[in-house]
Amino acid sequence: VQLQASGGGLVQAGGSLRLSCAASGPTSSNYGMGWFRQAPGKEREFVAAIGWSIGSTYYTDSMKGRFTISRDNAKNTVYLQMNSLKPEDTAVYYCAAFTRWSDVTAPSGMDYWGKGTQVTVSS
Repeated sequence: VQLQASGGGLVQAGGSLRLSCAASGPTSSNYGMGWFRQAPGKEREFVAAIGWSIGSTYYTDSMKGRFTISRDNAKNTVYLQMNSLKPEDTAVYYCAAFTRWSDVTAPSGMDYWGKGTQVTVSS
């Protein structure tokens, strides 16, 4: 499975961005998809995840209500809509594919990773 994230950029605090992650490969539609982020000097942290069939979602509490994960199975693409952005949301955002919900919040629980996309929120 190959993953390509895009949509990052520079935005002012309070603004919005929508990240996209295009998945390709013969079995890419069988995977759940997740977003993680990593700020300079910090560990990679879980943001949100979505299942591949009925679209079950899971979020880190601190981002619930501001971030929304969704997917378009016809396009094999997952989105992360980020609203009310804060400077502390500045990070490289990574998309990943997984098969086990039990490990979904841990980077080690992901099976495939895409290259990250930089999100910078100015104050």
